[in-house]
Amino acid sequence: MHSSITLMLNPLCFIIPVLLAVAFFTLVERKVLGYMQLRKGPNIVGPYGLIQPIADGIKLFIKEPIRPSTASPLLFTLAPAIALSLSMILWTPIPTPHPMANLNLGMLFILAISSLAVYSILSSGWASNSKYALIGALRAVAQTISYEVSLGLILLSTIIFTGGFTLKMFDHTQESIWLIIPTWPLAAMWFTSTLAETNRAPFDLTEGESELVSGFNVEYSGGPFSLFFLAEYANILLMSTLSTTIFLGATNSTLPPELSSVNLMTKTILLSFCFLWIRASYPRFRYDQLMHLIWKNFLPITLTLLIWHTAITTTFAGLPPQN
Repeated sequence: MHSSITLMLNPLCFIIPVLLAVAFFTLVERKVLGYMQLRKGPNIVGPYGLIQPIADGIKLFIKEPIRPSTASPLLFTLAPAIALSLSMILWTPIPTPHPMANLNLGMLFILAISSLAVYSILSSGWASNSKYALIGALRAVAQTISYEVSLGLILLSTIIFTGGFTLKMFDHTQESIWLIIPTWPLAAMWFTSTLAETNRAPFDLTEGESELVSGFNVEYSGGPFSLFFLAEYANILLMSTLSTTIFLGATNSTLPPELSSVNLMTKTILLSFCFLWIRASYPRFRYDQLMHLIWKNFLPITLTLLIWHTAITTTFAGLPPQN
């Protein structure tokens, strides 16, 4: 009995803080965008607008969810739940500073589960039975699949340096120097690819309001819409945490766990702020520019760097040890 209660409580202790972080991240985004556009942002509900995310959440979840009469009932309902479930499962191997499950192939697990997110987007666009939702879903799927190629190749390069697929190995590798210093071109391409992978500006082609109303989630309202919203922002925080783990030495084994967590959170917050800063600063790309960037720029560069890094590691591995 005790073990079954623990099995139920452990995921909840992980999921609830993530959802709370997502709620207040939306408030930070609105505040940051407000100040960057010389306005206040939310400042009425609660002191300094702090209760605004809770008010928005309650409002969304008590609204009547409307389903189009021609939509596929099962897929239309399941798609938002699948999107949020996958975004929560992705947090399982993340060391914060201790992972919920210490997987030997943590990196492959993250790549595999993040690839499945494509199905929730595609099913939501198709099940809506709306041409705007379908066009938005097809754009999102093409964009996500394209940028997963560069993310996978960049991860492979860093894994070659690290010598292991577990996220803890990245911490041990970066005890003396952060990986962002020797691999800064990869880090720059990784950050740009995470923007595209999470459908954030300037790569938010799936939500091109001027053309597609709101993209793949145009027919959703109330609770189902808020599930998509939570999944998107949870993925932003996840990608920032993962970027910190890979390139910025997320935790330090010499520090106590409390300071390691603060170290990780500070770097994650700074990277998440970069997402907001870029959204406020750059206009949306054209779709051909988006695809040109990945297939004609990032792919050749990442392949070249992968071969180069492989050659470096094999050369040094074959050298005799120095006395």
